Amino acid sequence: MGPAITERMVAVAQQLRGAAHGQRGALVEAAARELGMAPSTLLRKLKAVTITTPRKRRSDAGSTALSFDEAMALAALRRETTRQHGKRLSSTEQALEVARGNQLVKAERIDMETGEVKRLSASSVNRALKKYGVHHEQLAQPAPVTQLASKHPNHVWQIDASQCVLYYLKPEKAGGKSGLHVMAQAEFNKNKPKNLEKIKNERLWRYCITDHTTGWIYVEYVLGGETGENVCTVLIHAMQSRGGADLMHGVPAMLMMDPGSANISAMALNLMRALGIEAIINQVGNARAKGQVENANNLVECNFEPGLRFHRVNSLDEINALAAKWRVFYNDTKVHSRHRMTRNAAWRLIKADQLILAPSEAVCKELAVASPEERRVTPALQISFKGSTFDVSRIPGVLVGEKLRITRNAWRDDAAQVLLVGEDGRERYQLIPRVEVDQWGFAESAAIISENFKRHADTPAQTAAKAIERLITGTDTQEEAEAVRKAGTLPLGGQVNFYKTIDETVPTTYLPARGTAHELIAPVVEAAPLSQVEAAMQLKRRLEDAGGEWTPEHFQWLQQRYPQGVPADAIDAIAKELTGPRAGHKAPLQLIRAAGGM
Repeated sequence: MGPAITERMVAVAQQLRGAAHGQRGALVEAAARELGMAPSTLLRKLKAVTITTPRKRRSDAGSTALSFDEAMALAALRRETTRQHGKRLSSTEQALEVARGNQLVKAERIDMETGEVKRLSASSVNRALKKYGVHHEQLAQPAPVTQLASKHPNHVWQIDASQCVLYYLKPEKAGGKSGLHVMAQAEFNKNKPKNLEKIKNERLWRYCITDHTTGWIYVEYVLGGETGENVCTVLIHAMQSRGGADLMHGVPAMLMMDPGSANISAMALNLMRALGIEAIINQVGNARAKGQVENANNLVECNFEPGLRFHRVNSLDEINALAAKWRVFYNDTKVHSRHRMTRNAAWRLIKADQLILAPSEAVCKELAVASPEERRVTPALQISFKGSTFDVSRIPGVLVGEKLRITRNAWRDDAAQVLLVGEDGRERYQLIPRVEVDQWGFAESAAIISENFKRHADTPAQTAAKAIERLITGTDTQEEAEAVRKAGTLPLGGQVNFYKTIDETVPTTYLPARGTAHELIAPVVEAAPLSQVEAAMQLKRRLEDAGGEWTPEHFQWLQQRYPQGVPADAIDAIAKELTGPRAGHKAPLQLIRAAGGM
């Protein structure tokens, strides 16, 4: 707005402020016509040149009629259905409906003016859930990130592999074009999987290793994908002393990596065990834990790989030679944003006792041999390994039927080691003793019949199962819970009926739908008459059942009366005539005469 329009706007605002009731609309329309703009535009622009009084805050703002216990019950209902069924109730309205139907919540408020009890709406309940911090969207948020620190250079290394999206290395062939090739988007894409399949063994993979304290970047390229052999090769090369300004080397105390099959392969883990490297395996989906090496892959991809377009590279060795030149330059010249030094200058601060020199490359390769083996826990909390039995009852949280990863202990023959991974992703070992047996093959620690009794402590699953049983039966002890189960009492005292709302809902009554009668005419079905012989057989049985006797005269009478056959529905009437009171005074011959036969 120009100064003139602004001045006119201020004048209009003053007029509106002093206008009587009912005059503001006319003033706004007149000013809008004068300034050539819509009334709504005028009102919007007036807000920019006037000072408005803020809207008065409601006296009950920030308060809610939904109690904390009711909020927790609703949050538990939605969370429980999500955990057990993989889905959650579709809306807060449905959660309220189920909770109210089972008297879990009331979710009501009292109108202070009328005294009327009103149900809280779904939007009010959602605001209350957010206020208490138990709304399903709040509960679904990821946990806060913990910043990680390391003590000194070579304390913690991180390793990660990434497939190059731009290049593949074609081997030398007679009459063919070898060397590094760019993957053209038109030739290699998801719609042409056969082209990608052809070069799957020629795709370049980039391995990056970073020192967590200094940020030093080691990069090396391999073929064949993310394999145990490639992980070991790159790690061994990174630990070797390479001389010059290619400084970082030695055995790290810890190595952080993701739980890929190559990283946790037998070769990689055994190499780390032999060198005393503690493997820190991130939990699935927690790539942020090794974000430094993820960023290093991005730095290499953006700063080094674009230059490969301007060089003719014929082999993997040539690519790694160029990569070595780049990493020396980058680590020696680029200042790190955290410690404000170049990576080489920071790594040079390592002390003698912190730099553990690695064995030769040949020796390191020999260390990557046997792998831990899986063994299933027996009901006696034991496992079989290498021809012996070992006791695992002291392993925290061990369960019957669970599989444990077992490896031998290089310094003790009477014990093995269980490989465990904690919640923090750190790998550790716990010794398990061998079970010694007597001359009869019984474990020396076994309980002697009638002399002593030894029972294993409850496993976490057994402890949880007993607690749930007490909750369901509404009891305080296991004995009371067993008594309630034996009495056949319904779970939770029969108080919860998930379908109560359905039972209490009266179905809608509908008028019968009008229709048109079908034009089909039903056919008349007539039974074929019985022959005289068939009718005589039925009548004979009935006459004998009534105490009479069937004679040839009866058959003669039947032939004369029904010469064309006897109708099936006439048998009852004929039997009644032959066995009734009137038939008892007439001889068979008289019946025939009465029928007009003689």
